[in-house]
Amino acid sequence: MSEYTLPILFGVAIGTLARLYMLRSDYRQYPTYLHGKIIHTALGFIAAGLGSVAIPSILNAEFTAITFLTLAASQFREVRNMERNTLTELDSYEMVPRGKTYIEGIAIAFESRNYLVIFTSLVSVLGYLLLNIWLGLTFAVIAFILARVLMSGGKISDIVDIEYMKPRFDGAGLYVDNIYIMNIGLPQRQEEVLKYGMGFILKPKNFNARSTIANLGQRQAILHDVSTALGVYRDSGTPALVPLAKRDLDDGRVAVFVLPQEKNIEKALTIIGAVPTLENAIRMPTERNTSSKKE
Repeated sequence: MSEYTLPILFGVAIGTLARLYMLRSDYRQYPTYLHGKIIHTALGFIAAGLGSVAIPSILNAEFTAITFLTLAASQFREVRNMERNTLTELDSYEMVPRGKTYIEGIAIAFESRNYLVIFTSLVSVLGYLLLNIWLGLTFAVIAFILARVLMSGGKISDIVDIEYMKPRFDGAGLYVDNIYIMNIGLPQRQEEVLKYGMGFILKPKNFNARSTIANLGQRQAILHDVSTALGVYRDSGTPALVPLAKRDLDDGRVAVFVLPQEKNIEKALTIIGAVPTLENAIRMPTERNTSSKKE
């Protein structure tokens, strides 16, 4: 065997384990068990192989082999397109859709995790070749920790305070606190809304948070996650039972109205707080450079 065979096999194994570590199905059930996981595990294996051969190729002055990494980047961009197209097609059949902003965030995450696999395999093989397998394992552990940090991201609870507020009617108008949600004229529907409905007020902690939760995609992500975890009391053709999130134009608060099948306030508060802050929804108007340059 070549002197690089064992280090490459080691790197492939570590990289594949890293992809399995980053491959999780939670209450949103995506990726699906089992076939969705097989696809992403196979892509992770390929990424691990690419990362493992990079260092031996450089040591042997086989610089043309590095071009495979460039090819891999273009192929893993197709992973993003695959996830985007799949989720967009499925979204039209959801009772409460994810929304395009949430879908794009998921697609980016699946692409980026393959690059983390390449990095993990590369540094593991580097440590193995620099000293021995123990240094390779040490580098692998560091890479795993880095992957965990990069996977975590921000949560809604980091930027808002969440408070439960019982929905109420003022005539035909449905309100959560003083924020108007929608108009429901049928007494039967009003009874269902008061029986099953739950309301929450999201108070932004700063001006940047106010701009972030104003994003329609971020609000739709909240509605989707709550409805997925707690169920939703509605069927197709019942627009009066659609969960909604509306904004107070004066102070930037957002009222979230949902109709869960499991009416559990504490659980709902936890779920809303755990909703990821979508990268495409983050706004930081206070960071804008307002200084003017005179010429």
